Amino acid sequence: MPKLLLVEDNEMNRDMLSRRLQRKGFDVVFAMDGQAAIELADLERPDLILMDMSLPIMDGWEATRQIKSKQPIKGIPIIALTAHAMSGDREKALEAGCEEYDTKPVDFPRLVEKIRVLLKM
Repeated sequence: MPKLLLVEDNEMNRDMLSRRLQRKGFDVVFAMDGQAAIELADLERPDLILMDMSLPIMDGWEATRQIKSKQPIKGIPIIALTAHAMSGDREKALEAGCEEYDTKPVDFPRLVEKIRVLLKM
């Protein structure tokens, strides 16, 4: 069962998305801010990270940069999730080190397909 780290500070979004991912057969662990995401990525070694970009303490952009600079976790694929969806955000996410980008509200089938592609499932 692939393990996903869901980094999301909004409880309703976290609950809804995690339940749907678990029904699809994923093991889901949580972080509520960017600093916790870095620590949990190192501790849990998830197969993939879903990273909200607007987070307290440390935003998703910086958390992604730090994860991508650390051995042995730098190879974990990261999908940026953002409600902002401004022009240039996709490029900004990819420059920070994300392998993929998706917008909120989440189109769940599209997100699951991106996860499957990155995990080669």
